[in-house]
Amino acid sequence: MIEIEGYLEKFQKGFGFLRKVENNFNAVDGDIYVPVNLIRKYRLDEGVFIKGIAEPANGKNKNPVLNEIQKVNEHSLDELHKIVSFKDLISINPEDRLHLKLNDREFIGSVLDLFTPVGKGQRGLIVSPPKAGKTTILKHFALAITKNHPGTKIFVLLVDERPEEVTDFKRSVPEAHVLSSSSDEKVDNHLRITRLVMGAAIKKMESGNNVVVLIDSLTRMGRAYNKKTNSGGRTLSGGLSANALDLPRRFFGAARNLENGGSLTILATILVDTGSRMDEIIFNEFKGTGNMDLILSQKCAEQRVWPAINIKESGTRKEHLLLSDDELQKAMKIRQVLASMNEVEAMRYLNQLHRDKSL
Repeated sequence: MIEIEGYLEKFQKGFGFLRKVENNFNAVDGDIYVPVNLIRKYRLDEGVFIKGIAEPANGKNKNPVLNEIQKVNEHSLDELHKIVSFKDLISINPEDRLHLKLNDREFIGSVLDLFTPVGKGQRGLIVSPPKAGKTTILKHFALAITKNHPGTKIFVLLVDERPEEVTDFKRSVPEAHVLSSSSDEKVDNHLRITRLVMGAAIKKMESGNNVVVLIDSLTRMGRAYNKKTNSGGRTLSGGLSANALDLPRRFFGAARNLENGGSLTILATILVDTGSRMDEIIFNEFKGTGNMDLILSQKCAEQRVWPAINIKESGTRKEHLLLSDDELQKAMKIRQVLASMNEVEAMRYLNQLHRDKSL
């Protein structure tokens, strides 16, 4: 017998396999087979993290077979009945802040902390035109949360991304669980990885954990589901299937702060100004569904003013729950000064404040 662990992927016939983050949730030789009877007995959902004992592969079984479950998402089997679906729990506003400064001298984190604060359970959209630095911003979120909140479970989901970008992200943030389906892979794999990350994140939240998922991007996720979805011929303008965004919307909407429980924070990029009518529709479908908007600026990027943020259009709903009274007053005073400036001037002004140690 061997000790094993992994995330459950379920199949239509009722059985499953345990997948590993280090294998990018891909099927590899030696993955643990989970029999139908165990899945039914313990009502195991896709995405749960299982620890147990398996019988090694032999002439009869090509894969090791899960023989005994010891823990599910770090809970003993006796505790499983206490876990309630997040849909049946009470959601409250984010109140416990995720600090985004890497150090006192660092500019990006200072801007994010003051003008777009993020709490546990935040549902944030990072709205980005091409080449405005969205990947750099996402990496910053991952690095800052990893450093400042070491107990937080962080997943990074890269959908239809360039292979070299995937490698760079993994090397930049080795502590995060980076799961990807790169642009040279089939649409089915984009959907499968998305589904497994969604299941894993939700199940960890239901088990009382604080989870963060960083997504790049909702636009590419929507495109992938559009290619696969059969909506009976009903399409919206731009060629988008009527139900193509059902699962991406469900995933993004799962972000919440549970009263007396865990939290799921989702910070997701979404593309604008790409010249694609479909991308515009995808953006409009998600617009207004978050409670934090970070708007990146094409004009700042063109002028090489970094971070390229349109600070006047960016903000967090109910920021008073996350900021101290002094921070709230400071943010309001600076926003009043920025009101008469364009987005490039505003970021240059914030840069100057930071250099003067006034930010």
